[in-house]
Amino acid sequence: MGDSRSWTATPAAAERARSVLATAWSCAVTAEGGREEFVGAHSVAEDGRVLLRVPEDSALMTAAICAPRGEPSAVLEFADVAPVPVRHRIRARLWIAGWFAAEEGHLAFRATRVVLREPGGAVVVDRDEFTAAAPDPLATAEARLLTHLADCHPDAVERLTRLVEPESLHGAVRVQPLAVDRHGLTLRIERTRAHGDVRLPFHRPADDVAQLTERMHVLLGQASAASCPRALQRQRTDRDG
Repeated sequence: MGDSRSWTATPAAAERARSVLATAWSCAVTAEGGREEFVGAHSVAEDGRVLLRVPEDSALMTAAICAPRGEPSAVLEFADVAPVPVRHRIRARLWIAGWFAAEEGHLAFRATRVVLREPGGAVVVDRDEFTAAAPDPLATAEARLLTHLADCHPDAVERLTRLVEPESLHGAVRVQPLAVDRHGLTLRIERTRAHGDVRLPFHRPADDVAQLTERMHVLLGQASAASCPRALQRQRTDRDG
């Protein structure tokens, strides 16, 4: 296979859902007809259970104790927000229906239905696959990696656009790194009144930051060998003129 860009895999829906869970900072809970937002109050067990810390006298705690076991008593919502400032920063939303059980010091939420919505549409995630899946190995480092790339290496981002089909760059006014996972890097191409996303797959998956660095070097090497897109050539000419 060498270093050609032939690896086209993308994360499975269950892995994406677990990645959203692993990185989301807030959790919106709809239960008993009410909705409440919890910030920095949840964690995730290895089997995908959401552990939520709430005051013992909260209405949610009371509802969890009184709800029929095994019935969907609440819906949890999580948002996946792009760490780099772009238009429409919500990359995905995750909804988990299920029921709470009061445990020592927290509520444990068990899923009965998991739905992941991304720009391409919504998908129901198989519950067994969700339980067995793990977050992407780069998920917790993604925000730091992308902001560093955008803030400190804008020249590298521009160079990577040489790997994008010219028609995808037509009318581009800004390109930003939108997402990265073990399978590839996604760029957000913004136009005056619209935007589009382009994925640059790695030649093989990256299981840690060290491997990601090597994969990025391969992409940049390929970009350096490619010709500069005419759209960006014109953009730079207009900007510098």
